[in-house]
Amino acid sequence: MVIGIVIAGCVVLAVLAFLLPRLSRHPQNGAQRGLGAGSRAGSKAPGVLGRLLSKPFSSSSRAMGRSGATGRRARSRMPF
Repeated sequence: MVIGIVIAGCVVLAVLAFLLPRLSRHPQNGAQRGLGAGSRAGSKAPGVLGRLLSKPFSSSSRAMGRSGATGRRARSRMPF
């Protein structure tokens, strides 16, 4: 379920960044802030368990950032 939400969020961010590049920054920052909170909460577990619990959130946050950047980059390369 969470994987589907992250994938849907990435697609929405990429489309939003392509259509409205400047207005896509706030939703991207909000999504990354939420995932960062999950990562920080997971990392409070002791030892290896903390790394294992925080890793999905950090990789999802990185994916959100990349999808927004890719949408903006694609928009800047368009000929019009």
